[in-house]
Amino acid sequence: MAPVTMPPVEEARNVFRRLGYSVDGDGVDLRAERKWRTVHVTALDADEASSPPELRADGGTTDYRLRCFVTWMDAAGDLSDRLAGLDLDYEWAVIGVDGDEYEVVERAVGA
Repeated sequence: MAPVTMPPVEEARNVFRRLGYSVDGDGVDLRAERKWRTVHVTALDADEASSPPELRADGGTTDYRLRCFVTWMDAAGDLSDRLAGLDLDYEWAVIGVDGDEYEVVERAVGA
């Protein structure tokens, strides 16, 4: 496993590619597209996942109604708990990764 201080960007790319999405973007913010669906994917390191100050209720953008946050497996529960406590107006999911393994920790539909 890579250090938890690094966002799992390549792991996020690989998860969505394995799910049949085309993935574009540089840095920690990616765009995954498949058929009619476009997902804003954000990779977060363990510190960001446990205290994500930049996650605004509008998702930080008005272009996406679907958001997925990818973090290391050990931090996925904390991130999911924080997101569940916010009044978000978009659909979101949290995926925890550990090497080639991944798990959808939570998925929620916003208001």
